[in-house]
Amino acid sequence: MSFHLEPLPLPASIELETPAVLRQLARSHRHLAELKGAAATIPNEAILIDTLALQEAKDSSAIENIITTEDELFRTDSAPGGYGSVAAKEVHRYGAALKVGFERVRQQGFLRLDDVLAVQATLEQNRAGLRKLPGTVLKNAETGAVVYEPPQDAVRIEQLMDNFITWLNRNEPGDPDPLVQMAVLHWQFESIHPFYDGNGRTGRILNLLHLVMHGLLGLPAVDR
Repeated sequence: MSFHLEPLPLPASIELETPAVLRQLARSHRHLAELKGAAATIPNEAILIDTLALQEAKDSSAIENIITTEDELFRTDSAPGGYGSVAAKEVHRYGAALKVGFERVRQQGFLRLDDVLAVQATLEQNRAGLRKLPGTVLKNAETGAVVYEPPQDAVRIEQLMDNFITWLNRNEPGDPDPLVQMAVLHWQFESIHPFYDGNGRTGRILNLLHLVMHGLLGLPAVDR
């Protein structure tokens, strides 16, 4: 599937805040407020951040079949460098990338493209940066059929990412609810598919950072 990806905002003809979405937003905001309040009661923030980062890393990585256990994660966390498996190593990288992003949001209150690149570089342990070479396609794992072809031109990818960063940091009266914006931003980011690898996990980290930037979470926590 190939189509010309347009920059944000989405066309006005696309209705984002339907009655069903608005009802769900009320429930979601209530749960986020409860989670934010609970996290604020924990006295040792450093331990909480480390624990939450690993928990989120474990679940997010599992989406991409990077499977490990909590016991393995916390054993290897107490002995840096001594990873019990490749999966544990990947999950720890995710946790480190999440903390890199969170610290930049906490210090700045916003994210630049360089910050997103730093998150992805920590995750993948390389500095390949934005895709510069054509040929990236997404395929069905079982059939090998191409299901989506993201933008291929390096200049176009950079333009789309500059636009993405503008909307990632935007908080203007009249904008859609931050949770709706988060969904749109995630769709746009994954559609750009800006990196050679780590797009899914980087995108999920950006979701959490977006919630923190908009004050919906104080820490990068997820409700289980």
